[in-house]
Amino acid sequence: MSLRFGYGTNGLTDLRLDDALGLLADLGYDGVGLTLDHMHLDPMAADLTARTQRVARRLAELGLGVTVETGARYVLDPRRKHGPTLLDPDPADRAARTRLLVRAVQVAADLGAHAVHCFSGIVQGPTDTDTAWKRLEEGMGPVIEAAEAADIPLAVEPEPGHLVSDIAGFHRLRHLLGDPDQLGLTLDIGHCQCLESASPADCVRDAAPWLRHVQIEDMRRGVHEHLPFGEGEIDFPPVLAALAATGYEGLTVVELPRHSHAGPELARTSLEFLRAQGVS
Repeated sequence: MSLRFGYGTNGLTDLRLDDALGLLADLGYDGVGLTLDHMHLDPMAADLTARTQRVARRLAELGLGVTVETGARYVLDPRRKHGPTLLDPDPADRAARTRLLVRAVQVAADLGAHAVHCFSGIVQGPTDTDTAWKRLEEGMGPVIEAAEAADIPLAVEPEPGHLVSDIAGFHRLRHLLGDPDQLGLTLDIGHCQCLESASPADCVRDAAPWLRHVQIEDMRRGVHEHLPFGEGEIDFPPVLAALAATGYEGLTVVELPRHSHAGPELARTSLEFLRAQGVS
Protein backbone atom coordinates (compact mmCIF):
# COMPACT_ATOMS: atom_id res chain seq x y z
CA MET A 1 0.00 0.00 0.00
CA SER A 2 1.44 3.38 -0.99
CA LEU A 3 1.15 6.58 1.00
CA ARG A 4 0.56 9.99 -0.55
CA PHE A 5 2.85 12.66 0.86
CA GLY A 6 2.20 16.38 1.01
CA TYR A 7 3.82 19.45 2.55
CA GLY A 8 2.04 22.18 4.50
CA THR A 9 2.02 25.71 3.12
CA ASN A 10 2.30 27.00 6.70
CA GLY A 11 5.92 25.88 6.37
CA LEU A 12 6.36 27.79 3.11
CA THR A 13 5.04 31.21 4.07
CA ASP A 14 8.05 33.02 2.57
CA LEU A 15 7.03 31.78 -0.88
CA ARG A 16 4.19 32.95 -3.07
CA LEU A 17 1.54 30.24 -3.21
CA ASP A 18 2.07 29.62 -6.92
CA ASP A 19 5.79 29.19 -6.34
CA ALA A 20 5.19 26.91 -3.34
CA LEU A 21 2.89 24.65 -5.34
CA GLY A 22 5.36 24.51 -8.22
CA LEU A 23 8.16 23.62 -5.82
CA LEU A 24 6.20 20.75 -4.28
CA ALA A 25 5.24 19.36 -7.68
CA ASP A 26 8.84 19.56 -8.89
CA LEU A 27 10.07 17.73 -5.77
CA GLY A 28 7.60 14.92 -6.37
CA TYR A 29 5.00 15.51 -3.67
CA ASP A 30 1.52 14.11 -4.20
CA GLY A 31 -0.26 17.06 -2.66
CA VAL A 32 -0.35 20.01 -0.33
CA GLY A 33 -1.82 20.92 3.03
CA LEU A 34 -3.13 24.39 2.14
CA THR A 35 -3.52 26.70 5.13
CA LEU A 36 -5.99 29.48 4.39
CA ASP A 37 -4.01 32.56 5.33
CA HIS A 38 -3.39 36.14 4.23
CA MET A 39 -0.13 35.40 2.40
CA HIS A 40 -1.58 32.55 0.33
CA LEU A 41 -5.30 31.92 -0.17
CA ASP A 42 -6.82 34.56 2.10
CA PRO A 43 -10.25 33.38 3.32
CA MET A 44 -11.20 36.97 4.18
CA ALA A 45 -10.50 38.37 0.70
CA ALA A 46 -13.39 39.85 -1.25
CA ASP A 47 -12.34 37.96 -4.38
CA LEU A 48 -11.95 34.60 -2.62
CA THR A 49 -14.07 32.73 -5.16
CA ALA A 50 -12.00 33.89 -8.12
CA ARG A 51 -8.74 33.21 -6.27
CA THR A 52 -9.93 29.75 -5.33
CA GLN A 53 -10.74 29.00 -8.95
CA ARG A 54 -7.23 30.01 -9.99
CA VAL A 55 -5.69 27.79 -7.29
CA ALA A 56 -7.91 24.89 -8.37
CA ARG A 57 -6.65 25.22 -11.93
CA ARG A 58 -3.04 25.37 -10.72
CA LEU A 59 -3.46 22.27 -8.57
CA ALA A 60 -4.99 20.39 -11.49
CA GLU A 61 -2.21 21.54 -13.81
CA LEU A 62 0.42 20.27 -11.37
CA GLY A 63 -1.41 17.08 -10.45
CA LEU A 64 -1.47 17.91 -6.74
CA GLY A 65 -4.10 16.76 -4.26
CA VAL A 66 -5.07 19.11 -1.45
CA THR A 67 -6.36 19.23 2.10
CA VAL A 68 -7.60 22.58 3.41
CA GLU A 69 -6.16 23.55 6.80
CA THR A 70 -7.51 26.28 9.09
CA GLY A 71 -4.68 26.76 11.58
CA ALA A 72 -3.55 30.22 10.44
CA ARG A 73 -2.24 32.18 13.40
CA TYR A 74 -3.69 35.66 12.86
CA VAL A 75 -6.16 35.40 10.00
CA LEU A 76 -9.16 36.46 12.13
CA ASP A 77 -7.53 38.70 14.73
CA PRO A 78 -4.14 40.43 14.27
CA ARG A 79 -3.59 40.51 18.03
CA ARG A 80 -4.60 37.00 19.15
CA LYS A 81 -2.77 33.93 17.94
CA HIS A 82 -5.30 31.40 16.59
CA GLY A 83 -8.12 33.56 17.92
CA PRO A 84 -10.99 33.74 18.17
CA THR A 85 -11.92 30.09 18.61
CA LEU A 86 -15.14 28.16 19.06
CA LEU A 87 -14.58 28.38 22.83
CA ASP A 88 -14.39 32.17 23.25
CA PRO A 89 -16.69 33.78 25.85
CA ASP A 90 -18.03 36.30 23.31
CA PRO A 91 -20.73 34.73 21.08
CA ALA A 92 -19.77 37.07 18.24
CA ASP A 93 -16.19 35.85 18.37
CA ARG A 94 -17.29 32.22 18.34
CA ALA A 95 -19.54 32.97 15.39
CA ALA A 96 -16.59 34.46 13.48
CA ARG A 97 -14.69 31.18 13.83
CA THR A 98 -17.75 29.19 12.74
CA ARG A 99 -18.11 31.40 9.65
CA LEU A 100 -14.45 30.87 8.81
CA LEU A 101 -14.82 27.09 9.04
CA VAL A 102 -17.97 27.12 6.90
CA ARG A 103 -16.10 29.22 4.35
CA ALA A 104 -13.23 26.74 4.46
CA VAL A 105 -15.64 23.94 3.65
CA GLN A 106 -16.78 25.83 0.55
CA VAL A 107 -13.19 26.49 -0.50
CA ALA A 108 -12.43 22.79 -0.05
CA ALA A 109 -15.40 21.85 -2.20
CA ASP A 110 -14.30 24.28 -4.92
CA LEU A 111 -10.75 22.86 -4.83
CA GLY A 112 -11.85 19.22 -4.78
CA ALA A 113 -10.06 18.81 -1.46
CA HIS A 114 -9.84 15.56 0.45
CA ALA A 115 -10.86 17.13 3.79
CA VAL A 116 -11.02 20.29 5.89
CA HIS A 117 -8.86 20.39 9.01
CA CYS A 118 -9.89 22.27 12.17
CA PHE A 119 -9.21 22.41 15.93
CA SER A 120 -11.15 23.17 19.12
CA GLY A 121 -9.10 25.95 20.71
CA ILE A 122 -7.90 26.66 24.23
CA VAL A 123 -10.36 27.12 27.10
CA GLN A 124 -10.47 30.84 27.88
CA GLY A 125 -10.14 32.33 31.37
CA PRO A 126 -12.48 31.04 34.09
CA THR A 127 -14.69 29.03 31.70
CA ASP A 128 -15.63 25.67 33.21
CA THR A 129 -15.08 22.53 31.18
CA ASP A 130 -18.77 21.70 30.69
CA THR A 131 -19.42 25.17 29.28
CA ALA A 132 -16.45 24.85 26.95
CA TRP A 133 -17.69 21.54 25.57
CA LYS A 134 -21.16 23.02 25.08
CA ARG A 135 -19.73 25.96 23.15
CA LEU A 136 -17.69 23.63 20.98
CA GLU A 137 -20.72 21.47 20.25
CA GLU A 138 -22.81 24.50 19.29
CA GLY A 139 -20.09 26.07 17.16
CA MET A 140 -19.43 22.87 15.25
CA GLY A 141 -23.07 22.33 14.36
CA PRO A 142 -23.22 24.67 11.32
CA VAL A 143 -19.81 23.45 10.16
CA ILE A 144 -20.97 19.84 10.19
CA GLU A 145 -24.08 20.86 8.25
CA ALA A 146 -21.94 22.63 5.64
CA ALA A 147 -19.61 19.63 5.39
CA GLU A 148 -22.55 17.29 4.89
CA ALA A 149 -24.05 19.54 2.21
CA ALA A 150 -20.71 19.76 0.38
CA ASP A 151 -19.82 16.09 1.00
CA ILE A 152 -16.44 17.17 2.42
CA PRO A 153 -15.01 15.36 5.47
CA LEU A 154 -14.26 17.56 8.47
CA ALA A 155 -11.10 16.47 10.28
CA VAL A 156 -10.67 17.67 13.88
CA GLU A 157 -7.10 17.81 15.14
CA PRO A 158 -6.32 17.06 18.79
CA GLU A 159 -3.87 19.78 19.76
CA PRO A 160 -1.78 19.82 22.96
CA GLY A 161 -3.23 22.37 25.38
CA HIS A 162 -6.58 22.58 23.60
CA LEU A 163 -9.95 21.35 24.85
CA VAL A 164 -9.67 18.53 22.33
CA SER A 165 -6.08 17.66 23.14
CA ASP A 166 -5.90 13.94 22.41
CA ILE A 167 -7.67 11.11 20.63
CA ALA A 168 -9.94 10.52 23.63
CA GLY A 169 -11.06 14.13 23.34
CA PHE A 170 -11.90 13.62 19.68
CA HIS A 171 -14.12 10.68 20.59
CA ARG A 172 -15.88 12.77 23.26
CA LEU A 173 -16.64 15.43 20.66
CA ARG A 174 -17.74 12.82 18.14
CA HIS A 175 -20.26 11.40 20.60
CA LEU A 176 -21.49 14.86 21.64
CA LEU A 177 -22.26 15.64 17.99
CA GLY A 178 -24.09 12.35 17.44
CA ASP A 179 -21.28 10.66 15.51
CA PRO A 180 -21.97 12.37 12.15
CA ASP A 181 -20.61 10.64 9.07
CA GLN A 182 -18.69 13.73 7.92
CA LEU A 183 -16.77 14.14 11.18
CA GLY A 184 -13.34 12.56 11.25
CA LEU A 185 -9.90 12.97 12.74
CA THR A 186 -6.70 14.79 11.84
CA LEU A 187 -3.97 12.67 13.40
CA ASP A 188 -0.71 14.50 13.99
CA ILE A 189 2.00 11.88 14.44
CA GLY A 190 4.19 14.23 16.45
CA HIS A 191 1.36 14.94 18.87
CA CYS A 192 1.02 11.20 19.44
CA GLN A 193 4.67 11.08 20.47
CA CYS A 194 4.26 14.20 22.59
CA LEU A 195 1.35 13.21 24.83
CA GLU A 196 -0.57 10.04 23.97
CA SER A 197 -0.02 7.02 26.23
CA ALA A 198 0.07 4.66 23.23
CA SER A 199 2.93 4.62 20.73
CA PRO A 200 2.46 6.62 17.49
CA ALA A 201 2.05 3.37 15.53
CA ASP A 202 -0.63 2.15 17.95
CA CYS A 203 -2.34 5.53 17.74
CA VAL A 204 -2.54 5.11 13.97
CA ARG A 205 -4.09 1.67 14.33
CA ASP A 206 -6.55 2.81 17.00
CA ALA A 207 -7.60 5.88 15.00
CA ALA A 208 -7.84 4.14 11.63
CA PRO A 209 -11.66 4.14 11.27
CA TRP A 210 -11.79 7.92 11.70
CA LEU A 211 -8.67 9.05 9.82
CA ARG A 212 -9.44 11.83 7.37
CA HIS A 213 -6.15 13.75 7.44
CA VAL A 214 -2.62 13.03 8.71
CA GLN A 215 0.13 15.45 9.65
CA ILE A 216 3.67 14.27 10.26
CA GLU A 217 6.91 15.61 11.72
CA ASP A 218 9.38 14.60 14.41
CA MET A 219 8.79 15.40 18.09
CA ARG A 220 10.00 14.58 21.59
CA ARG A 221 7.99 13.16 24.45
CA GLY A 222 6.32 15.91 26.48
CA VAL A 223 7.56 18.77 24.29
CA HIS A 224 5.17 20.28 21.75
CA GLU A 225 7.73 21.39 19.19
CA HIS A 226 7.47 20.41 15.53
CA LEU A 227 10.90 19.21 14.45
CA PRO A 228 12.46 18.18 11.13
CA PHE A 229 12.82 14.43 10.71
CA GLY A 230 15.73 13.00 12.65
CA GLU A 231 15.71 15.71 15.34
CA GLY A 232 13.12 14.06 17.59
CA GLU A 233 12.40 10.63 19.03
CA ILE A 234 9.93 9.01 16.64
CA ASP A 235 10.71 5.64 15.04
CA PHE A 236 9.06 6.25 11.69
CA PRO A 237 9.08 2.90 9.81
CA PRO A 238 6.52 1.28 12.17
CA VAL A 239 4.34 4.40 12.03
CA LEU A 240 4.30 4.57 8.24
CA ALA A 241 3.76 0.81 7.94
CA ALA A 242 0.79 1.06 10.30
CA LEU A 243 -0.60 3.97 8.32
CA ALA A 244 -0.23 2.16 5.02
CA ALA A 245 -1.92 -0.94 6.49
CA THR A 246 -5.05 1.07 7.38
CA GLY A 247 -5.81 1.75 3.73
CA TYR A 248 -5.83 5.50 4.40
CA GLU A 249 -6.06 7.27 1.04
CA GLY A 250 -5.66 10.91 2.05
CA LEU A 251 -2.52 13.00 2.25
CA THR A 252 0.18 12.59 4.88
CA VAL A 253 1.37 16.18 5.20
CA VAL A 254 4.70 17.34 6.61
CA GLU A 255 3.91 19.96 9.25
CA LEU A 256 6.79 22.37 10.00
CA PRO A 257 5.10 25.75 10.59
CA ARG A 258 8.09 27.37 12.31
CA HIS A 259 10.62 26.50 9.61
CA SER A 260 9.54 28.63 6.67
CA HIS A 261 12.96 30.27 6.55
CA ALA A 262 14.28 26.90 5.34
CA GLY A 263 11.09 25.69 3.71
CA PRO A 264 12.33 24.75 0.22
CA GLU A 265 15.28 22.75 1.55
CA LEU A 266 13.22 21.05 4.27
CA ALA A 267 10.55 20.17 1.73
CA ARG A 268 13.24 18.38 -0.28
CA THR A 269 14.90 16.57 2.62
CA SER A 270 11.57 15.65 4.24
CA LEU A 271 10.35 13.81 1.16
CA GLU A 272 13.69 12.06 0.79
CA PHE A 273 13.47 10.95 4.43
CA LEU A 274 9.91 9.65 4.13
CA ARG A 275 10.67 7.74 0.95
CA ALA A 276 13.65 6.11 2.65
CA GLN A 277 11.52 4.61 5.43
CA GLY A 278 10.43 1.53 3.52
CA VAL A 279 6.96 2.67 2.46
CA SER A 280 6.61 4.07 -1.05
